[in-house]
Amino acid sequence: MESCDTLIVGARVIDGTGAPAVERDVAVRDGRIVAIEAPGALSAWTAADVFDAQGKILAPGFIDVHTHDDTHVIRSPQMMPKITQGVTTVIVGNCGISASPVTLKGDPPDPMNLLGNAAAFKYPTFAAYVDAVNAAQPAVNVGALIGHTALRNNQMDRLDRAASGDEVAGMRVQLEEALDNGALGLSSGLAYGSVFNAPPEEVQALAEPLAKAGALYTTHMRTEFDAILDAMDEAYRVGRHARVPVVISHLKCAGPSNWGRSVDVLKSLDTTRGDQPVGCDCYPYNRSSSTLDLKQVTGDIDITITWSTPHPEMAGKLIREVADEWKLTQQEAAKRLQPAGAVYHNMSEDDVRRILSHPATMIGSDGLPNDPLPHPRLWGAFPRVLGHYARDTSLISLEEAVRKMTSLTARRFSLSERGEVKVGYHADLVVFDPERVRDARRSRSRSRRRTVSTRCG
Repeated sequence: MESCDTLIVGARVIDGTGAPAVERDVAVRDGRIVAIEAPGALSAWTAADVFDAQGKILAPGFIDVHTHDDTHVIRSPQMMPKITQGVTTVIVGNCGISASPVTLKGDPPDPMNLLGNAAAFKYPTFAAYVDAVNAAQPAVNVGALIGHTALRNNQMDRLDRAASGDEVAGMRVQLEEALDNGALGLSSGLAYGSVFNAPPEEVQALAEPLAKAGALYTTHMRTEFDAILDAMDEAYRVGRHARVPVVISHLKCAGPSNWGRSVDVLKSLDTTRGDQPVGCDCYPYNRSSSTLDLKQVTGDIDITITWSTPHPEMAGKLIREVADEWKLTQQEAAKRLQPAGAVYHNMSEDDVRRILSHPATMIGSDGLPNDPLPHPRLWGAFPRVLGHYARDTSLISLEEAVRKMTSLTARRFSLSERGEVKVGYHADLVVFDPERVRDARRSRSRSRRRTVSTRCG
């Protein structure tokens, strides 16, 4: 008689590949899927835990391809913002900012402060970070990228210039140590002031060790505004130079003058995909969130303040409201608020839908767990895709939504034996009700916690 640790019966399995849902029972032993059979075929098996899915969907645990959970997985290992929406794996170190390898000379430079204050950066080597994650035993799997900004911080006296040859060499030594200890690749955040003056040649030289390690390059591009096609070309050149796959982070057409250009943006992506491996991720909202960027304070869009170190009382207000209250221009108010965080009302819903539905697009939350008033994507990105875009608006099928959250990401990031409901694979699994799953607007609402239940091996 066969035995297992967990037997899931009565499920409609969406396996993560895009294939139609099928009724199956699934057995799990020692954290692995050991059997997938037609209903009743495993009735003779004994199991320590039998879970009746009652016709709900059983899918691979979702992979959040774009997070800033670097320090959160250690400080809050329960990872409630992710587990409650069915996420079982997070990719950290995005947008050029990572918790390691980092040695600070003072306060963390913008935007590294999104990960916490100086006390949060305790990991001078990637190996030290790995040890800390393993000791914390977070409720999710963790894959990590190494941030270009973090490496620049370690090697340079100031960040408003290009790195010298010796400084790039120092960065490469630290990157290679990280790759040797399991880092997935290099990320950049070229739009930020701390890296904007880094020329393309600096990034290309730094990316050269990636191919040998089987790693990849992800980028928050130099701009997501009017010159976005030029920025995409720069990203492609890095990939060609280093002979590695490229992932464009949170692909969007930002700013009113850029709305509608997703057609051209996706045409560029498709044309390039024929010659080199290129993909992208996005989050399912038409507002972005980051630190408060003076370049975006133009009066063209609404900007909501999420936090301000000198003026915490202004969190939750529009910057134009703050400016009116202080009798200042929006630029002057923004300068007074800094350092601060913001939500930018800067995207067209049509562009979001077009990018989200593209077959090369993975799903990431880009959530900011340290924000006191976080963008709803932190808690709701994955239920929003399943509920709003797949079920309610039929933008994509449920099977395609799951593929974008699972196998597409696992394959692109070389996450071995994850992202599919398949015999022999890790039992990172989620059960959800496709009729009820939704993104609740309240950050920690009880209703969201009831919409998704996770069963992780």
